[in-house]
Amino acid sequence: MEKLSTTIRDYAWGSTTSMAELFGREATGGPEAEMWIGAHPGAPSVLEPSGLPLDAAIEADPVGTLGATVAAAYGRLPYLLKILAAAAPLSLQVHPTLEQAAAGFALEEANGPALDAPDRNYKDDQHKPEMIVALTAFEALSGFRVPAEAAAAFDWLAATVTEASALAVAQNLADALRAGDLAPAVALLLGDGEDVRRLATLAARAVDAAPEAAAAADRSLGLLPRLAGFYPGDTGVLLALMLNLVSLRPGQAMSLPAGNIHAYLHGTGVEIMANSDNVLRGGLTPKHVDVPELLKVVKFEATAPHAVEPEPIREGLAVYRSGFAEFDLGVLTHAATPVTLPAGGPCAVVVISGSLTLRSADTELTLGPGESAFVEANDAPVTALGDEAVEAYVAFTPAG
Repeated sequence: MEKLSTTIRDYAWGSTTSMAELFGREATGGPEAEMWIGAHPGAPSVLEPSGLPLDAAIEADPVGTLGATVAAAYGRLPYLLKILAAAAPLSLQVHPTLEQAAAGFALEEANGPALDAPDRNYKDDQHKPEMIVALTAFEALSGFRVPAEAAAAFDWLAATVTEASALAVAQNLADALRAGDLAPAVALLLGDGEDVRRLATLAARAVDAAPEAAAAADRSLGLLPRLAGFYPGDTGVLLALMLNLVSLRPGQAMSLPAGNIHAYLHGTGVEIMANSDNVLRGGLTPKHVDVPELLKVVKFEATAPHAVEPEPIREGLAVYRSGFAEFDLGVLTHAATPVTLPAGGPCAVVVISGSLTLRSADTELTLGPGESAFVEANDAPVTALGDEAVEAYVAFTPAG
């Protein structure tokens, strides 16, 4: 059981203040988008005081660090834990299934591009299911709405936009959605046509000019000026009208399975995912977009967001069950007596507020806001006891 030093990724969409405010420290002055807690080779946490990267420590002793079951099943830490702070929308994206990831990775390994190329789709052969728990008010887009409901937004645009070519696109999209044809509607939106880009620009202006009328027609229309302000001319702005708008309060969570198109819009949360970097993007980003590959991976079906409620386990511990084999996420709060951490595999612990003390048979470690630790399988049993202000999260692989 050792304390970790972690990397904070400075992606442009990151907040310059949220993480500092969350942990009660000075801001760096630059964007702080994601704190990575785990063994992903892109930014592995480092064990302190040894200075050994966590992925190297696991490679040196997979059974001792991961436990026999997790080591046999995955051969590496199966999850990546993050603190995410978004001041601007993240890309519209989707993650592949395990089979799609394996096939895509093998194809690109054989034919290129290089693994570190910016136009590479598959960085590894793993899937990347995710779950987000809100720490602040959190907005996201997740999954397709009922197509007929989304059609109302495009009907309003067709009745409001006066430029003939853009109006025709809006009407075609409305007709396709009324017929339930999600796939061709998405393909048209992301096809990089000039008329579609023009509609994205004019649609944002139309909502800006008549916000009350737009809201009466469809509440998602209010997203357009905001998204266009970050990504002018990006047709992903229009795709947002086809997706569920999700507002999470602190403590609420949702999971994101393979094939689910989504985008985080604003807020701070604890994110956990399978240990992969496979992302297929469709818009709202300056990064590589591969529409044909995205269309192969997206599930074209209307689905409600996958809400996850915390399950109380005992005083001081509740668990968000992700539904995925690689990870669940526990939340630790104050309790009168120590709480035993989940056993059978490794745990990653991060403290959001207050103070948390971890104890094993021969080690005691106290963590404060923004600090984290790695608990090896060999360390079990480990107990946790926090003060009255504690809020901490523990990532683990569920038994069975």
